[in-house]
Amino acid sequence: QLQASGGGLVQAGGSLRLSCAASGRTFSNYGMGWFRQAPGKEREFVAVINWSGGNTVYADSVKGRFTISRDNAKNTVYLQMNSLKPGDTGVYYCATRRQAYGSASFFYTDYAYWGQGTQVTVSS
Repeated sequence: QLQASGGGLVQAGGSLRLSCAASGRTFSNYGMGWFRQAPGKEREFVAVINWSGGNTVYADSVKGRFTISRDNAKNTVYLQMNSLKPGDTGVYYCATRRQAYGSASFFYTDYAYWGQGTQVTVSS
C-alpha cells in the first residue's frame, strides 16, 4: 500500500515536497517512482530511484529542479520540487516496482502498485 501526501497549491517559482509512505512489502528491496498526469494528458514519468537509492533518473522537464530520495528506515520516498512551473500541474502518483532490485526504471509498466495520487497545482 502506498500513501502519497504533500501536494497543494503553490505559485510559480515555489517549492513543494511530496512524500509517499509504503507498507506491505520489504520497501528497501524495490525501486520507486513518481509519475504525474495532467488533465487531458497521458501519465508521464517524473523521477525514479532504484532500491538502494544509488541510481536515479529524471525526466528532462524536471532535471535540475526536482530531487527524488528515499529513506528505507522510514519506508518513504520523497520528491522535492523546486522552481515549480505551471506546466508541473497535475496529479502526482508514487509507485513501486513489480520486481525487486535492479536499476531505476522509467517505464510505468514496470510498476505494480500505485498510490492514490496527490494534486499539485502551480499558478502563474
